[in-house]
Amino acid sequence: MKMNILISSVGKRVTLVKIFQKELKAVYPQAKVYTTELNPSMSPAAIISDGCFKVSPVSSEKYLGELLDMCLKNDIGLVIPTIDTELEFLAVHKDYLMQYQIEVSIPELKFIQLCRDKRKTNSFFKEKGIRIPKIVDKNNPVFPLFAKPYDGSLSKDIYLIHNSTELTPNILHHPKLMFMEYIDKAEYKEYTVDMYYGRDNHVKLIVPRERIEVRAGEINKGITRKNILVHFLKDRLGYLPGVVGCICIQLFIRNDERDIIGIEINPRFGGGYPLSYYAKANFPAFVIKEYFERKPVEYSEDWLDNTLMLRYDSEIIVYSEP
Repeated sequence: MKMNILISSVGKRVTLVKIFQKELKAVYPQAKVYTTELNPSMSPAAIISDGCFKVSPVSSEKYLGELLDMCLKNDIGLVIPTIDTELEFLAVHKDYLMQYQIEVSIPELKFIQLCRDKRKTNSFFKEKGIRIPKIVDKNNPVFPLFAKPYDGSLSKDIYLIHNSTELTPNILHHPKLMFMEYIDKAEYKEYTVDMYYGRDNHVKLIVPRERIEVRAGEINKGITRKNILVHFLKDRLGYLPGVVGCICIQLFIRNDERDIIGIEINPRFGGGYPLSYYAKANFPAFVIKEYFERKPVEYSEDWLDNTLMLRYDSEIIVYSEP
């Protein structure tokens, strides 16, 4: 059986690679965690992995063949995608790769498309009884308001608009922007919730992470909270057909916990997942148990409350050959 794992488009996710290496080698000491990148020599996570393969962009006709070839040659049995642009492609070709005993830990295509289009995400939240930000008529606005693209990621092209002078023609006529109420961070706290879904499509663990400080769209300081969100989400999202693996949901919760607002869903490991791991929410161990050992995972709330993460910059140094 193929026991190696491939984490695709790994970029700066050094901690995620190290976590998977630790958990995989604890069960299969000879197994390896490989990675892919467009430019492996410029990716710190690629350098610390057990081996990194250069691949073409996912939009290239070569990508699927390259991915299959590297998996077959290196006994890779499981692919873990990490960036939004790969998700739909890998979901489309999930069954094809499975013919070669290569699995992809990823939800079905319909759910990924729902997550990628914020308009569909809003409809999903409403169907599940989760409030979304009130939509604002851009031609008759109430300030302050917030605007973001319905297919955006990495906090790109988002705008906090305080008055009519800031509502420029470029923003007003942008074809992809959604206009909505501004959620005041003096009244609300922002959360990302890591959720692991088993192969039976039932949620197994839910960890709310309060986003204390964010840099470039990713958590820089955060803390786990065993609060109302755990059972709120279990009641509404406890079973999601076609959903497997790690997803992360962004929400706002009012300080008195009387209002919860759904913002978006990312059907992959989020950049802040290491905080949940250090709070004993061991999603990689779940992945290994389900996909390699073929054992079920049970629902649990056995993780550590109030675990604080303070991130800092570090370096990977590469010396040239003499």
